[in-house]
Amino acid sequence: MPTATKSRLIDVKIDIPKGDRENLVAILNQQLADTLDLYSQIKQAHWNVKGLGFQQVHLLFDEQAEVFEGFADMLAERVALLGGVALGTVRMAAAATRLPEFPADEHAVPVFLGLVRDRVAAYAKSNRAAIAAVAKIDEPTTEDLLTEVSRGTDQQLYFLESHLY
Repeated sequence: MPTATKSRLIDVKIDIPKGDRENLVAILNQQLADTLDLYSQIKQAHWNVKGLGFQQVHLLFDEQAEVFEGFADMLAERVALLGGVALGTVRMAAAATRLPEFPADEHAVPVFLGLVRDRVAAYAKSNRAAIAAVAKIDEPTTEDLLTEVSRGTDQQLYFLESHLY
């Protein structure tokens, strides 16, 4: 799994070995980059969606953006708690994200629902990979955090897919 740029850890008293914390921070920063990118792409969809069903989908995208913004905050705070630096600027996230760019030339409700659905599904998959990587480190608190993100992401995916059938 690609990881975001590593930064030097500060000395904290949490009882997790430094090498493990470095690996956890790298995994979390990668997820942070993907989360921030996903948040911004959902906002892009929210601002620009057009067509039949506009109001409901416009509101859905706004609600989803709030969910992913909350996940970003949780991930960034865990990075800081582990003694790392959360790499969360727009440019940092853009440089590290694994999600494809959101197109600027689409606007239709069904197209946007499919585009956002595909990105949320890719994010869900990468989050499960992050859970597996953290499980190998054997750090249950970070694994639990990522599991919480996974549950919430799956729910958002369900909401998107429910509009497509």
